[in-house]
Amino acid sequence: MTKNLQLNSEGKLKHFLTIEGLDRQLLIDILDLAESFVGMSDQRIKKVPLLRGKSIVNLFFENSTRTRTTFELAANRLSADVLSMSIATSSTSKGESLLDTIRNLEAMYVDMFVVRHAISGAAHFIAQHSAPHISVINAGDGQHAHPTQAMLDMFTIRQIKKDFSKLRVAIVGDILHSRVARSDILALNALGVAEVRVIAPKTLLPTKVETLGVNVSHNLVDGLQDIDVIIMLRLQKERMSAALLPSESEYFKCFGLTEQRLKYAKPDAMVMHPGPINRGVEIESKVADGSQSVILNQVSNGIAVRMAIMAMAMQKQGGV
Repeated sequence: MTKNLQLNSEGKLKHFLTIEGLDRQLLIDILDLAESFVGMSDQRIKKVPLLRGKSIVNLFFENSTRTRTTFELAANRLSADVLSMSIATSSTSKGESLLDTIRNLEAMYVDMFVVRHAISGAAHFIAQHSAPHISVINAGDGQHAHPTQAMLDMFTIRQIKKDFSKLRVAIVGDILHSRVARSDILALNALGVAEVRVIAPKTLLPTKVETLGVNVSHNLVDGLQDIDVIIMLRLQKERMSAALLPSESEYFKCFGLTEQRLKYAKPDAMVMHPGPINRGVEIESKVADGSQSVILNQVSNGIAVRMAIMAMAMQKQGGV
């Protein structure tokens, strides 16, 4: 994904497809704008008129209740008109091509597509082929990227830890199939954390993973030493084409986060998970629901962060 595609001629956000190619200041700008939206949930009227008159279409070719719902809420709170497409019952299931679908929606004067697709690069493809005035937000594409999830993760980390520069962050689990892991690694390094550590069995790591700017551990207890932030990942069983693990119980025995193993990290380490959680596989319930868990904070923060990204992407149209 090229920087030029994501930014307009003035260097402002046009599409949000990947963290790659975006500089630290732009990421900070997203976090700062999200900060101004985060208190809206406590207000009697939970709306601002920033995107009044704009039309946003959620194109979800994959199921995701959490992501789709937070995008809908974010768009509604910006006063946009929102249409969520039920892809399973749409014309694409009758043989209409993806481009045909896009062209028909463009004819309805749409301003933004929020795209989730099982194929890596789908959001990038739509951004390349959409009308010039349309913005595209990637809500997750294959095993490639999930940039809005990464930004809500960064927001949650900053909310609690304040300063990225001294943090050591561990990402634990199915790195191989995780678009969240890739986007988180890019964002953490761009924001200047002290260390990103990945902890996983060898079968769940990409080849040459070190080139992403991470240190690798194959032992959970060793890997959690001196860690400030723990990001647990869901086992992506639906993406596994081979028997990469002996069993779920064996995985939990070696890599599941328990109260006892959490003690090896720093005492104030925060525990995160992009969801949905496989309890008793990646993490035990006592940790997921415990005092160090910020998993529900991530969900809440997703609304403010997605509001910020959509608002910034609309700047090019004079709508903000």
